[in-house]
Amino acid sequence: MIEFYNVDLNIDKKTILRDVSFRVLKGEFVYLTGASGAGKSTVLRLLYMDLFPDRGTVIIERYSSAKIKDKEIPYLRRQLGVVFQDFKLLPDRNIFDNTAFALRVIGMPGKEIKKRVLRVLTDVNLSHKRNHYPEELSGGEQQRAAIARAVVNNPIAVLADEPTGNLDSDNSMEIMEILQKINQNGTAVLMATHDNELISAFPHRIIEIKEGRVGR
Repeated sequence: MIEFYNVDLNIDKKTILRDVSFRVLKGEFVYLTGASGAGKSTVLRLLYMDLFPDRGTVIIERYSSAKIKDKEIPYLRRQLGVVFQDFKLLPDRNIFDNTAFALRVIGMPGKEIKKRVLRVLTDVNLSHKRNHYPEELSGGEQQRAAIARAVVNNPIAVLADEPTGNLDSDNSMEIMEILQKINQNGTAVLMATHDNELISAFPHRIIEIKEGRVGR
């Protein structure tokens, strides 16, 4: 479960979030919407604890922003898959190695890594591109690779920050169908977006951030 309790955040003397509270339940798909600069990306950064609130508490399963130690943050992040608008793939590694990176960090045996990576690349229709490098892929393929990397560790939730923002409508629909499938398999998805067409095509609960508060 993901929970925000009365969260305030100020950066450079500017109020970013004010008294924000919400929950995302296990296996739920939720959109985080709002105008550009409303604080959507900031909410996601608070969830993977790249930022900490000035007041209130952020909770991910057993991890609380009020109690977590620095050494525990990598373990929290292993529970989450994060997908960015600009992909953030490692340019010097092929798609197989980009996807396998998080598993190697935790010391998973090579045989299990290969099994998992090939499975998730098949799920995102990229197994035939596993030896290609990011620059050899289209934008849509790079985003699918980023999703594969995010889910290869079987996270409890995927945090997607405008994952279709740099893509055309056909690729956006394909990314949404993949996220839907991930969600249907039991992984919660919290997706920041301002694309109302996608929200209409794939309706789910909406949390709107407006002027630093939850609007709906």
